[in-house]
Amino acid sequence: MAVPARIPLDAYILDVLMRDLIGHDRMPSAFVLYLWLWRQTRGRRRQTIGASLQTIAGETGLSKSSVQNAARWLAFRGLIRARKSGPTEAPIYEVFETWKR
Repeated sequence: MAVPARIPLDAYILDVLMRDLIGHDRMPSAFVLYLWLWRQTRGRRRQTIGASLQTIAGETGLSKSSVQNAARWLAFRGLIRARKSGPTEAPIYEVFETWKR
């Protein structure tokens, strides 16, 4: 069995953002989504990722509606941006690390 690669995760994500999204905002799905999007972008040295709600739901274990609500919340908080090139296209997500300004 292959050992998964280690990725350096900014301590702020676990020390502050987790508590903020789960405890204060009561949006654990937003934290899960942020972690998944961060891994797919920053964790792989990419700027963006295109992924459908169904794909993200399957990868994270969240429901499609939870992914959609979490994405809206993260966008409202300025932690991600989701763009669509058309009404039937999968969103292109960009992850921000606002604490690194």
